[in-house]
Amino acid sequence: MALLQLDDHQIKTWTRTQKDEWWLANVYRGDMPQLTLRSAITGFLLGGILAATALYILPKTGIGIGVGLTSVLLSFAMFRSLSGAGIARDFTVLENNATQSIATSAGYVIAPLGAGLTAYMVMTGRVLSWWQMVIWLIVVSITGVLMAFPMKRRFINEDQLPFPEGRACGVVLDSLYTGGADVGLFKAKLLYVSAAITAAWELLVLDGWQRLIQFKILRMDAWAGLKEPWFLHEHLDDYYYMWLARLHMAAPKILGTDIRQLGLRFSLDFSMLGVGGLMGVAVASSVLLGGIINLAILAPVMIQHGDIVARTLANGHVVPISRAEIVNQWSIWWGVSMMVVGAMVGLFARPDLFTKAFKSMSRIAGAPAAGTDVLAHIEVPLWVSWIGVPVFGLAGAWVTHAFFDVPWLLSLVSLPLIFLLTVICANSMALTSWMPIGPLAKITQFSVGVVDRANPASNLLPASMTSQISMNAASLLSDIKPGYMLGGKPRHQVWGHVIGIVSGAIFSVPLFFLLFLRPDASGAVDATRIVSDAFPMPAAVQWRGVAEIIAKGFHGAPTTAVWAAGLAAVAAILMEVARLVTKGRFPLSAVSVGLGVVLPFDSCVSMWIGAMGFWIMGRLYRTPGTKAHQIWVEGAEPLCAGLISAAALMGICDALINVFVD
Repeated sequence: MALLQLDDHQIKTWTRTQKDEWWLANVYRGDMPQLTLRSAITGFLLGGILAATALYILPKTGIGIGVGLTSVLLSFAMFRSLSGAGIARDFTVLENNATQSIATSAGYVIAPLGAGLTAYMVMTGRVLSWWQMVIWLIVVSITGVLMAFPMKRRFINEDQLPFPEGRACGVVLDSLYTGGADVGLFKAKLLYVSAAITAAWELLVLDGWQRLIQFKILRMDAWAGLKEPWFLHEHLDDYYYMWLARLHMAAPKILGTDIRQLGLRFSLDFSMLGVGGLMGVAVASSVLLGGIINLAILAPVMIQHGDIVARTLANGHVVPISRAEIVNQWSIWWGVSMMVVGAMVGLFARPDLFTKAFKSMSRIAGAPAAGTDVLAHIEVPLWVSWIGVPVFGLAGAWVTHAFFDVPWLLSLVSLPLIFLLTVICANSMALTSWMPIGPLAKITQFSVGVVDRANPASNLLPASMTSQISMNAASLLSDIKPGYMLGGKPRHQVWGHVIGIVSGAIFSVPLFFLLFLRPDASGAVDATRIVSDAFPMPAAVQWRGVAEIIAKGFHGAPTTAVWAAGLAAVAAILMEVARLVTKGRFPLSAVSVGLGVVLPFDSCVSMWIGAMGFWIMGRLYRTPGTKAHQIWVEGAEPLCAGLISAAALMGICDALINVFVD
């Protein structure tokens, strides 16, 4: 069924009151269940699980994955199956939309855990309390929700802005419940099949699962005498090196350095295949190019030059050259320079975001004149925002000061930036479905850095606060768009977003501790070890690099690293200008090249294989209506979601098995 919407002439000429009256009479479904107990519970649990998968992927790639469509398909398939079995009533389209709002909100909560909060802990060596992290995440995220109320009336009710991602979700929901059920079930099956294949592979390569199966279930340690479980090597090139050893042949080297020390490894990571499929071949190729330039070209030269060396610690322990050492000692400078400059050029090359933001700031207003607000009974009252934003903003500043020792002044300095950055972020989301969180966060980092350069960690938390608030406000507006299209109650969607915030915080923070802050043999927890080869935390590395540059400049960095950073900045500008001049046809992305510098090489390769595989399938099966086109083109997103979700959940369970199963 075609969704009802105003035409361009009506959008331009009608008053907001006329638009609200039309929507109330033609679209609103006041009698349809929306935020019911079962949709709230489903969204809470599903959001927590999907937030956990996002937390697993973000530290691996620096990329936040969307969970909106995944939650829609899973909820639809689950309740359609239960309904068919006579166990439960089918979800209404608005119940599914409420579940999607909750799940999406939960997925966005984890962003600081892969960026600012982690960078703070790595730089200070301080391990935060779980309850402090939960409270901080909830307070700042709810501030974002409160910021969105007045903007909703302007951007959605009056200006009818597109919000492409939200609109796509609304179209999918409408098609599922008005005639596209077979298509929805088919896509859900694709998700389940790809997830099942991924889970089977992960069982073979994860040692925790095999230890559980072989030692606890099959008791092979008792009757077969196994001392260690058998499993496939995570790095598949290990088998190549075993073969070389049997032949008494040396491993390949570049300028005298073993390619394994350089980090030039190969593993088949199914989650990275899915991430690559979502990011596309151009971005994945840029990421791979960054990894090749860094590890196969520059690193061997710098090792030979003596700017990257094995380190001897105070206790006499020698830290050999490895990919992590290459990044920390040298590559971080040009990688961060490439990412930050590329992101900032991309942001400031779009002045319309700023001009529209300032126009929106001057035009965002309250309800129409008294007696004309026909939606007052279903909209969130604006006084909630006028009171709530200052209260929660000050609460966020207080917890940032109390929990993280950030001076009050620095916490308060960031507050005036919240409204400006949120409006910019919301405008960008409304027009492109892109939220420029990274570059906007740098604005706060540099602004706060002007006040205090002595403490590099002091700018991380205020920047995390403003970026999280902006992200939550923009994501709520994008979530409200499909609800507006389908006739849902705005208040219910807002409450759903709050439920998702709580779900994401209480699911993701304990998992963060289990994955990244486990005590060592002595019982101590070392925050500086959060960043590892398995979880390189690219976003946190970028935030940390900016904080260190603000505090110390390039003092202490090798001269070659300073030159590399400068050249990378110039290259980033040229790349982004080329993308603008060619209207996006120039294939390289500076941000993606910089991302490839800090990611493990095997992750870059897996992402490229995934992207190239889906690209090839798209070229081979172009004809709509064919089975292959339905699978590889129309079903690409659920296939990727299955790869990512299953790999992440299996990896999380493997970590838990290693912690709790002896």
